[in-house]
Amino acid sequence: MAADSFYEQLFKNETQLEKGEYDNCTFENCSLSHFDLSDFVFIECTFINCDLSLSNLSNTALKTVSFEKCKLLGLHFEDCNKFLLAMSFSDCILSLSSFYQLVLKKTRFSNCNLHEVDFTEANLSATHFSQCDFLSAIFERTNLEKADFSTSYNYAIRPDNNRIKGATFSRDGLEGLLYHHQIKVL
Repeated sequence: MAADSFYEQLFKNETQLEKGEYDNCTFENCSLSHFDLSDFVFIECTFINCDLSLSNLSNTALKTVSFEKCKLLGLHFEDCNKFLLAMSFSDCILSLSSFYQLVLKKTRFSNCNLHEVDFTEANLSATHFSQCDFLSAIFERTNLEKADFSTSYNYAIRPDNNRIKGATFSRDGLEGLLYHHQIKVL
């Protein structure tokens, strides 16, 4: 393996990483906010309790990457390398991040803070959103077909401006589908 390739390694409490390919690696308690992750490759990696807020993701490859208890504020995921892009998020803060025009079918978001996240023109079909807070999140021309919002809250989704066929919502969340009609749901 070349010097810039890392396989099955644990990185703890790191504040910077060497540019390269990371395969089956785990990152714990790493503080990489404002870090330049452009052209890094992460394959089947797990980030646990890490801060990547405002990092540069230009051409970053995230191939089957899990984020658990991470702070991911203001990330532009649309700048990532799109080839084999696959991620999952659990107990993460993703506020002010953007998934503009990304294809993220069947992605899992569990117990995430998604305040003011931009999902414009993204394909989130069959995505599962469990216990997620969507306060002021943006859904414009987004494919949400068969997505599950049944336990999520604070979303405002216009059915006439997004594809929602087969999506699941709770009765309590119906107000988030009707907000733009300026009617009250009691």
